[in-house]
Order: sequence, then C-alpha cells, then structure tokens
Amino acid sequence: MRNAFAEEITKLAIEDLRIVLLSGDIGNRLFNPYKELHANRFLNCGVAEANMISMAAGMAMCGLRPVAYTITPFITTRCLEQIRVDICYQNVPVVIVGVGGGFSYASLGATHHSCEDIAFLRALPNMNVICAGDAVETRLALRAAVDTGHPTYIRIGKKGEPVIHKETPKFEIGKGIVLREGSEVCLLSTGNILPVALEAANQLADTNISVKVVSFHTIKPLDQELLSNVFATCSLVVTIEEHSKIGGLGGSVAEWLSDFPSQKAKLLRIGTPDAFLHETGEQDYARQRTGLTSKAIKEKILGNLNRWKLLQQF
Repeated sequence: MRNAFAEEITKLAIEDLRIVLLSGDIGNRLFNPYKELHANRFLNCGVAEANMISMAAGMAMCGLRPVAYTITPFITTRCLEQIRVDICYQNVPVVIVGVGGGFSYASLGATHHSCEDIAFLRALPNMNVICAGDAVETRLALRAAVDTGHPTYIRIGKKGEPVIHKETPKFEIGKGIVLREGSEVCLLSTGNILPVALEAANQLADTNISVKVVSFHTIKPLDQELLSNVFATCSLVVTIEEHSKIGGLGGSVAEWLSDFPSQKAKLLRIGTPDAFLHETGEQDYARQRTGLTSKAIKEKILGNLNRWKLLQQF
C-alpha cells in the first residue's frame, strides 16, 4: 500500500503543481522517483512530526496542497494538538497519511501499534477519516482527499497486502463499496483487515450463511444510507477493524445506531481489546493474539448469530 501511495503522489504532483510532500524522515528511497521529478516540492522534516504538521498547515494557508506522511502513531498521537489547532480549527486542505495502521509494525512493539488513531482523529471537527482496504483504495483515497479541499486523514497498511479490487471501483468519500452481496449477515470492514474479512465471509458462506461484505473505507463521514439499508435487511451487522472497538468504526456505527435504535439487525463489533499488547511479533501474530483472524471472526459471528436467532424465538 505504501508503494501505491508513493506512485500515486508522484503522478498527482505532475498533474497538480500545488502538491508538496512532507516526510517524517521515512520513505527516503521510496520517494526517489518523486524527488527526481519534484525535488523542490519534497521536504524531509525529520523526526519532528509536530513541526511537520504545523508546516503543512502554513503551506495550505498559502494555497498549496501539502501531503504529510510518516508512521501512523507518530503522525497522529504525537502531534494531535497541531492537527487539532493548526489544521482542523483553520479547516485547511492538508492530507495526513499514516503508514502502518493497526499492527502493521507489530514487531517493533507497542510504540508502533496504532489502535487508537481513528478515535482520536474522527473526534476532531472538519476532519475526514479514511482507512484504505488495499492498494487500489489507497490510490483512489489520495486523489479524493486532495480534491476535497478539507482536512483528511488516510490510514494505510505497510507492504505486501493483497489487492482486493481487480477492477477500479467507484470511490467516494463517505460511501462504502459493496464487494459481495448477501442477506443474512453484513460485514463492514475498514482498512487493511479487509482480506481477513473476506476470508471470514467465505468460511461463513461454507456454512450456508448469506454474507454481504462492504469495504467501509470512510469512517467519517459515515455512509448513513448504507447503514440504514443493511440494518433494515440483515439479521446481524458486524464491524471489523484493526483498531480498538472503542471509538473506531464499531464505535461510530454504535453511535449512529443509538440515534436510530429501531432496527432489524443487531450490531457486533470486532476489533482490538481495550488493552495494550505487551508482546512483540509480526502482524499475523498480533492478529492471532487479539482475535482478528478469519477463524476467530467467523466463530464470533456464528456464536452471536445463533444467540440472536434463539432470542427471536421467545
């Protein structure tokens, strides 16, 4: 996904001379093609992420379209005040790109985990929050974010993620992408956990359950039309994210549901627990430890679906 971002920002900078890329001392070789073409529109801001965000805000106020990029917790948690005051309060068109969302950098320990960033940023006024599901969505999200002219956070994975979209889908901020139709269970997946959600859907389908899968790439603003549809037609709606169940996609949908409580479907939130992972290992290990494998997701869904059907009999 980071390679797709690097390629797309290079193309965009050819098309739009306002684009400036700011890096938090990361991706130096990754951005070599960009620097060869746009050397005067690349700034390595070093390990001074808060300063980088303030620089981006100032550039945006001068009519530029800055895109700030570094590892997710360092571009969100470390400089939340600058994002809030310099970008969101001023409502300037800065695109913030966090690479390595969730457990992508799990082997580097808890300092590099990002299971709270969605919650932090979606609470800020004027901020859009997008979690790309694969390299295709990464490219489309970047273009949409630059076009929107508002503060936008894009959360991407790291490298090697499967490409889900074989054809380029219609991408719109605030509109989910239906990947698979179904009527009994709807899986709303956000971010680079999407391949795992699709695998879980296949396993559920093997048990004769009709499963709908949506790449719910935008967490703010929510696709309320889609939510209304799936909660009115399905028995169980499941949010799946490599992020805390508190404040992420699941929290967002739960908030929406509290305003529209008379729904056919029940909500099941699947995400990381409200706890730090004190162990190190690769991303697959971290997912296994936090119940984010396709098998664990399938079993949680089956258990909740069976309980819900049993309650409906009384």
